[in-house]
Amino acid sequence: MKNIKEKVQDWKDRLKDRHMLSLVTVILILLIAVILLSMYIYDKQRTFQMSSENTYNMSFYELVQCVDEIETYLAKARITSTAEHEAKTLSNIWNKASMAEVYLGQIPIKTEGLSKTKKFLNQVSDYSYSLSMKAMAGENLSDEDLKTIEDIHNYSLDLKNTLFQLESEINDGNLAWGELTNEGSKAFAQQVSADAGTSFDNIETTFDDYTGLIYDGAFSEHMVSRDRKGLTGEEIDENRAKEIVKEFCNVNSEEIESKGLVENGNIPAYNFEIKMEEENKKYISISQKGGHIVYMNYYKEIGDEKIKEDEALQIGKNFLSEKGYKNMKETYYMKQNGCLVINYAYMQDDVTVYSDLIKLKIALDDGKILGMESAGYLNCHEERKISENIITKEKAKENLNKRLEISSEKLAIIPTEFGTEILCWEFTGKSRR
Repeated sequence: MKNIKEKVQDWKDRLKDRHMLSLVTVILILLIAVILLSMYIYDKQRTFQMSSENTYNMSFYELVQCVDEIETYLAKARITSTAEHEAKTLSNIWNKASMAEVYLGQIPIKTEGLSKTKKFLNQVSDYSYSLSMKAMAGENLSDEDLKTIEDIHNYSLDLKNTLFQLESEINDGNLAWGELTNEGSKAFAQQVSADAGTSFDNIETTFDDYTGLIYDGAFSEHMVSRDRKGLTGEEIDENRAKEIVKEFCNVNSEEIESKGLVENGNIPAYNFEIKMEEENKKYISISQKGGHIVYMNYYKEIGDEKIKEDEALQIGKNFLSEKGYKNMKETYYMKQNGCLVINYAYMQDDVTVYSDLIKLKIALDDGKILGMESAGYLNCHEERKISENIITKEKAKENLNKRLEISSEKLAIIPTEFGTEILCWEFTGKSRR
């Protein structure tokens, strides 16, 4: 009997040991699984962070290049003697300032942290556009215009120098873009070395005494700050945004690389990079709300020009129509480096709505769409109620200078400094000498 009890007890002890061994084994397996999972998550986060850093670096370096070219063109505008050269130089300033705004919106600094810089670039874009129209009509710049250009040039020179200093800090590894996403310019200032004394706070200081230009053009800054009426639809996730890129660019999933969500710009958007032929890359942004195309840019070598300007204008119009942007008409374009950069405005009942603007860049060697920017359209587009209670065309002409030879006349809707819009008569022509 005693022998049996001892065997039973021995069996129980062995069973306990097995349970303990099994428990230890399970714990070790779980611990290893947790470690492996943590390593995987860390690796993914690091990959995502590096991808974001690359995107921010690209946007920043493009911003620096645009500001550098703006300063150079402004210097040329001060000494250009003919209206033809003035028009070309001012058009270049308008284009580069518009692009600088786009790149500024893609770096991880809250909008209010760079509001003065954004305002400056916007007004430079608008002002240079208005002067280019004046020059294209055959008018030389006035002394007042040249004085304003000189003032703008001085500010642009300060901005360029500050950006160059900041670029040096980034190249030296003293700045970490990823840490700025939620901290804005205050954190940025803390990242910059005290000796260098450069930060986006310093960039804003550049414009402390900048009062702005006395100009209220058709594409003014208040249109950017308005309710985004053209940004329709529900919020989408990154996967859906990637599907939109596939459809819009007609590419495969494996050719698309995500660069993350940028929330600090005027329009929160998912950024993507697409591998193209000859190692070129296309960059495209899809709005988080509604999945709209905010920005697209593609660099390639431009060959001999085979596409005429009127053909390119039609190519752009057809492209927009195919992509769902109906009733768009070219309002202005310029030729640059083998490409045609074109402004298309929305037309409603034969009225040009300048607020609803989309810009395209088209290669003149093969007619490819190399660039698209639709921030104006997404900020402002809606169907307007156009009043019929307006003055006649003949009455409006009474306010024009008698020396103006009118070549076109039409109704247009333009924005005001109060965030509203005005229906007006638009006359185009040349001034008789």
